[in-house]
Amino acid sequence: MTQLPLGPLMIDIAGTALTELDRQRLLHPLVGGIILFSRNFESPSQLAALNAEIHALRQPPLLIAVDHEGGRVQRFREGFTRLPAMATLGRLWDQNPDAAQRAAHQVGYVLAAELLARGVDYSFTPVLDLDYGPSRVIGDRAFHRQAAVVTALAAALGDGLRQAGMGSCGKHFPGHGYVIPDSHVELPVDDRALDAMQEDIMPYRNLALGGVMAAHVIYECVDCNTAVFSNKWISYLRNDMKFDGAVFTDDLSMAGAGVVGDMLNRVDTAYRAGCDMLLVCNSPDAVGAVLENWQPKVDPARGKRIEALIPTDVAPDWASLQSDPAYQAALQTIAQLAP
Repeated sequence: MTQLPLGPLMIDIAGTALTELDRQRLLHPLVGGIILFSRNFESPSQLAALNAEIHALRQPPLLIAVDHEGGRVQRFREGFTRLPAMATLGRLWDQNPDAAQRAAHQVGYVLAAELLARGVDYSFTPVLDLDYGPSRVIGDRAFHRQAAVVTALAAALGDGLRQAGMGSCGKHFPGHGYVIPDSHVELPVDDRALDAMQEDIMPYRNLALGGVMAAHVIYECVDCNTAVFSNKWISYLRNDMKFDGAVFTDDLSMAGAGVVGDMLNRVDTAYRAGCDMLLVCNSPDAVGAVLENWQPKVDPARGKRIEALIPTDVAPDWASLQSDPAYQAALQTIAQLAP
């Protein structure tokens, strides 16, 4: 096993098993993590074998992450519990806040316990965006319109994640819910004053988050660059909000990231802005170019923030999980939630 500090890049692979090129790239000093997608999933046993091989490549092990929120953003389905969209918990809150918080905790526990049992370290969840209504990408991924409700439900879900042994990642900082365009295909611009954005920012101030994912949105009140590329926004997060966890970019292959040019400029600008881990997804040629040509001055402290998100305890295997009373109770609650 190769001893190698975690680098600042999180990359992906094309298939359900590692190729020799995948292994070479995952052993590159600039790489510190891998994000998995539906195309990397064939069955729970295949997923577990893939993750075991990835973890065995180097020490400390690479952080294995996934977008597994529930609702329409759940990469692994067959053999996993179908999790509700977070708006389902928000609607339950409007009827019964206590029941909604209990359900959010149980959703978080099942989400994390099932992923950990199959070797996935981290899910990019919860979404902390407020549901203003017209957004083309957030919608029912958000808990609620009210920041206090989002904070309470995200806190309960985070407690469930922690109970299973997983950290949390609030996204999309400082808030993607107000703008209409989808940053996957467009560059959204939020023209509100900073004072008007404080409601969106409130959950980040009040939650104990292990990580934060920055948004591909321009907030004109602070910077002409998107939050991902803005030292002003990352400094605000670190200094004004006292956040000391890991800062992730959203996928740098998204259209909203094109504001600073090609992929080499994107990773360099995001790293200089203060992001700890830079996601380059669905663009294998760009990954190759970055690994060959990018020569940053790597800050070891940033790699340590990523390393802190890797679970240190051995997770219960799938069979043990099935006999866990907390898990079984949580499954019953989830089954009763309206779709």
